[in-house]
Amino acid sequence: MDNCVLLVLLLACMTQAVAAQMQLLPETLTVLRGEEARMTCSTSDFHWAVMVWLLNGVAVLTISAEHGLLAPNNPNVTAEDHSTPQRTRWVFVLRRTERHHQGQVTCDLQNIQRKTASLFVQERGSVKVFGGNRTALRGQWVLFECQAAGWYPQPSLGWLVNGKEVGQGDHNISSEVSAEGLFTVTSNLSMQAAESSHVDCLVSVSALSEPLSSGIHLTVVAEVVQEGDECAILLPITATLSTLLLLLLLCICIVLCYKRRRQANSTSVSEVGWCCKGVLTQETCDEKASCTLEGSAMYSTEMDPCWCSESSQLEAIRFDQSVSGRSSVAEATGGKVNLGYSVEGLTDAGLGHLIKETHSQVDSVSIHKVPDVVSSSNLSLHIQSQAQADLGEESSKGVRRVTTV
Repeated sequence: MDNCVLLVLLLACMTQAVAAQMQLLPETLTVLRGEEARMTCSTSDFHWAVMVWLLNGVAVLTISAEHGLLAPNNPNVTAEDHSTPQRTRWVFVLRRTERHHQGQVTCDLQNIQRKTASLFVQERGSVKVFGGNRTALRGQWVLFECQAAGWYPQPSLGWLVNGKEVGQGDHNISSEVSAEGLFTVTSNLSMQAAESSHVDCLVSVSALSEPLSSGIHLTVVAEVVQEGDECAILLPITATLSTLLLLLLLCICIVLCYKRRRQANSTSVSEVGWCCKGVLTQETCDEKASCTLEGSAMYSTEMDPCWCSESSQLEAIRFDQSVSGRSSVAEATGGKVNLGYSVEGLTDAGLGHLIKETHSQVDSVSIHKVPDVVSSSNLSLHIQSQAQADLGEESSKGVRRVTTV
């Protein structure tokens, strides 16, 4: 019985010794597709003759202890000798890994021992946050969508807001697999806009040294205003006030121009004629009629105001006595200028017409001068003259009274 126990212990020690002589590292290797995969097989037993490397059970590389690396059939596979006097060490190199390389890698020291390790090949896809930079009002809910496409195996996806990780319960994740075995993962994050933030979507697989990310910026409008961007407030106010001022100035200019135009186009003095009662026509001109021209403070109550025609009506015109106008009329009629009488104005055409009428009347009218009368109330001179003219026809006689001021 004791001999059996000793035999078992001896076999165990021998097994541990042999195991200690051979190693394959790393036991698990994960790389991204397209990257290089390296594994090292070493032994302290110098009695080995041939080392064979197998990939998923298929021999891809052979090494001889005497001749070294034998020419490989696959150019994508090679080996490097890193042996020392104390230990034999060969590095198996798979230059470019593909998805079908994933599996078992075996180092076989023929007739001595073999070791096996696992090789995992992962696929790196893309990541994108849709929508671009956002602008939202304070308190408004904003939805972000992130998509990671073309990954193998299924990647892990997470969100960061201003560098802080968002809990798994605050966003949802869905995934689907394509015909090539690649994963597409979609996640939606809904958050309430409290302050301007930078939002990042992170996607990763174990072979990546750091996650692949995509980020956007969320701008909260209320915060921008509170931070003192006075231009956002002052510009609309300034524009509104400027518009109101321009409209006010335009209205003032229109009113002033309208008033000036009315003053320029309006006549200051109306030509008012005092004619005998009724309208004098050619048939009634043979009857005696008398008219009185309105003076500075006198008028005839027996006359009706009307516009007297140039042909047959007896005219009396009120006009502006300018310096030249007063002298011309006074010289033509033989009267005197009333310095106390003044009206607003008369056009040159009206003044010329009056002078012409006066000259035609002087040829057939004899004027009798009346002594000047001084009125203390209005300090004006009133000169009255009465004339009688014989019109040359015995059947019709007319009496014309002319008052010249």
